[in-house]
Amino acid sequence: MALALLLLVVVGVQAAFIVRLESRLDKAEKAASAAKQSDETRLRALEDRADKLEAKTGGNLDAAAVAESVRPSVFRVTTKYATGTSFALGKAPSGGGTNLITNYHVVQEAYEKGERDVSIERTNQRFPAKILEAHPDKDLAVLHTDEDFTRLVAAAQVPKVGEPVLVVGAPLGLEDTVTTGVVSAFRSLGGENLMQFDAAINPGNSGGPVFNAKKEVVGVATLKARESEGIGLAIPISVVCETISIC
Repeated sequence: MALALLLLVVVGVQAAFIVRLESRLDKAEKAASAAKQSDETRLRALEDRADKLEAKTGGNLDAAAVAESVRPSVFRVTTKYATGTSFALGKAPSGGGTNLITNYHVVQEAYEKGERDVSIERTNQRFPAKILEAHPDKDLAVLHTDEDFTRLVAAAQVPKVGEPVLVVGAPLGLEDTVTTGVVSAFRSLGGENLMQFDAAINPGNSGGPVFNAKKEVVGVATLKARESEGIGLAIPISVVCETISIC
């Protein structure tokens, strides 16, 4: 009888201990779950802040870094009749070499006279190239060289008004000239959509690339307003990609 009573007491004590242990485990699990949720909440908040910071800094143009990265892909283009700028862009040609973009008006006189040979230059080196395609209605032309150059990337998104841009070109034949400004507006002139910017450009810049802060091409510099500074116009890169199978 005494033994049975003792066993009953022991069982009762163990049961009470197990109940307390289960209660503690339940509390610990709840605390761990709450801590995990709190950590996940903090992580999401940090990710949101990082995304916002990235978006904010993405609009800050590091002109020196962009220029250093992109200039090896930008060339002075010369015909017997005119000088302008061209740049390597997009997909590699199936037959090798490099395709480059410029304005049609840069090579127009040569093209209309049946001439296809041009030269592209940078850092005192000259390379032969040919006029591969001409699109007078869009003021665009494609050049091809057998040389292999680093090709630039076309921007997937249209820049916003006020967004900083950088222009690389050969104004007055002075290659590797870099100017900066912002996107001023988008205009429809003569039935063509153009991007207005205030970075300084001059004759010779025609056909040169306009870059965003991500080193992506957003436009092709095509002309400046006469008798006015701070008004340059560029063909949006989306027009280039729609017109030419290069992006």
